[in-house]
Amino acid sequence: MLVNPLKKIQQKTETNPLSVLRQAICGVTPDIAVKARRVGGSTHQVPIEIGFTQGKAFAIRWLLGASRKRPGRNMTFKLSSELVDAPPCQGGSCGFEPRQSRLIKFLKYIN
Repeated sequence: MLVNPLKKIQQKTETNPLSVLRQAICGVTPDIAVKARRVGGSTHQVPIEIGFTQGKAFAIRWLLGASRKRPGRNMTFKLSSELVDAPPCQGGSCGFEPRQSRLIKFLKYIN
């Protein structure tokens, strides 16, 4: 599933497709996640730091989800476009991290 999008990236950008893939994943990887904790009968969203591997898993999941939502012909075209657009934060996968960081700032303000 990854070979054809990497070939398409090579044709589009004329650069190393693995470096584009690495930049896309590193650009979308979150450092902090929000987890629900039950405190005194009510549920609070608590920000927690996540590990390296879990952050990469989130990033890959977000990239695949955003490429599935993209309009286009097939998954090869959509995934290659999402990987190229992800580092400058133009793709659909960039919407997840700012939403999460806004929620974390809000929770720090409340507490």
